[in-house]
Amino acid sequence: MKVFSRFLLCLTLVACGLAALPALAQEGPLDSSPPKDTTPDEIIKRFAAKETEFAKARDQYTYRQDVKVQTVDGDTVDGEYREVFDVIFDDKGKRIENVVFAPQSSLQKIYMSQEDFEDIRHRLPFVLTTEELPEYNIIYVGQQLEDELHCYVFDIAPKKIEGKKRYFQGRVWVDDHDFQIVKTYGKTVPDIRTKHAEEENLFPKFTTWRQQIDGLYWFPVYTKADDELHFKMEDVHIKEIVKYEDYKRFGAQSKILYEGKEVPKGEQKPDQTKPDQSKPQ
Repeated sequence: MKVFSRFLLCLTLVACGLAALPALAQEGPLDSSPPKDTTPDEIIKRFAAKETEFAKARDQYTYRQDVKVQTVDGDTVDGEYREVFDVIFDDKGKRIENVVFAPQSSLQKIYMSQEDFEDIRHRLPFVLTTEELPEYNIIYVGQQLEDELHCYVFDIAPKKIEGKKRYFQGRVWVDDHDFQIVKTYGKTVPDIRTKHAEEENLFPKFTTWRQQIDGLYWFPVYTKADDELHFKMEDVHIKEIVKYEDYKRFGAQSKILYEGKEVPKGEQKPDQTKPDQSKPQ
């Protein structure tokens, strides 16, 4: 996101770092003791494998994504960007976006950059696959309850920044039953600055919650950002909410694999016992 100036120079958000986690879900104390009957490396290997399966499965679902970005002055919303689009398939089976609601933006202090649009689609619903593991330092920090879910907690940061590629930096919660990420907290990196600081493109921290769909995988359902962001010219309070709704598996020819086996359409895995995690209101 970038800020407008009267000289039309592009200054942007200064991230506030990884502060205290938002308390929208019932969260137990963090237990830093090591996991029992397994190792952090084994947990990482298992959840990355499941995330790899999930990434492929999500590409076979349609859903609606509702994006709202606001600037706030005290209790008053003084600017808003809004977009609602459906991720669907055309008659040839190609994945496309269909915008269903996109009023004129009223943002005056900031504007949406291309990196913001890419983050909304690809990095706020963070997925860490086996292929991407070598790019990150992953540190086990403990175990914690998220609502009724017992989770392993890991801090994640990129080992190095390659070219213009963007990464996630923050914390993830991994369910100890399904070995999938159920919550993410952090920000996208790197922040982008020009040599003379005439243009800065920086990004707020966010939290993404997931919910189990079709008894198989944990899909992102709700992302929230709420930051006081420090521009060179002024501080701006920004709020961002992204909802992911109405997931539906597409097409008779698509296949969903769970632990390497095809799951018939409409069926859940037989040993499913965990309840769905409710998204925050």
